[in-house]
Amino acid sequence: MKKFILGTALALVMSTAAHAETVGVSMAKFDDNFLTVLRNGMTDYAKTLSGVTLQVEDAQNDVSKQQSQIQNFIASKVDAIIVNPVDTDATTAMSKLAADAGIPLVYVNRQPVNVDTLPDKQAFVASNEQESGTLETKEICRILGGKGKAVVIMGELSNQAARMRTQDVHDVVKTDECKGLEIVEEQTANWDRTQGADLMTNWLSSGIEFDAVISNNDEMAIGAIQALKAAGKDMTKVVVGGVDATQDALAAMQAGDLDVTVFQDAAGQGKGSLDAALKLAKGEKIEKKVYIPFQLVTPENVKDFVTKN
Repeated sequence: MKKFILGTALALVMSTAAHAETVGVSMAKFDDNFLTVLRNGMTDYAKTLSGVTLQVEDAQNDVSKQQSQIQNFIASKVDAIIVNPVDTDATTAMSKLAADAGIPLVYVNRQPVNVDTLPDKQAFVASNEQESGTLETKEICRILGGKGKAVVIMGELSNQAARMRTQDVHDVVKTDECKGLEIVEEQTANWDRTQGADLMTNWLSSGIEFDAVISNNDEMAIGAIQALKAAGKDMTKVVVGGVDATQDALAAMQAGDLDVTVFQDAAGQGKGSLDAALKLAKGEKIEKKVYIPFQLVTPENVKDFVTKN
């Protein structure tokens, strides 16, 4: 009887060990509100899974550091790798490193430049950026009645999301409904609240007139709002939009300062990327692109999103 119990226990331990998986995660940077929600979504989900261990690293917005982290994951023989790229134009080399090592790789949130040619056992989990800037700009256009002057605050130009969201703005402005909108300024603030505030201060000092602020993300939009309020501007006369629906953005909307944002399910992307990585590690086939839908957020439905990001 004892032999049977010991044998069963040993088999159970061996089975658990066989299914234990370590996933290396390289985040572009920890110091980012949206990416923190994404990272927490991933780690919280991992805690609910038996035998799954995450090794999470901060690339500190440094491409070389991120590549070194991937090399270290490979040397450590992790079962899969998840990358939130610092520079989406640098992903081809990262894909090659993982493919040569035979380790599954999942990109999350930021679309890799090689998304259409990803090697086997690699995938991309995010939201479709053709939706984000489009939803934001169409709503701003609607509020303005299809005409007015707008300034555009762009994210990091090395990120596909910033380029795509900005292109979305231009595509909407070309439509019959919104061709009365004129973009009078367009500059980057690198996804950063402080840089968004500084950029807006410079525009105001230069005497630039506008009716709307179309920002690639909420952080820069909040920075712009801070600068507008510091300059004594009447926020009821300026339409401000962003993307992500972070908790700070939703608070700004409830305060009457932010008019438009677009919910991007950060925690859902974190969970989805880990699911994808684990499936690939087990040899399962998955879609190369896994998209989680965006949703428009306005003062009318903001309460529905307050606990989501």
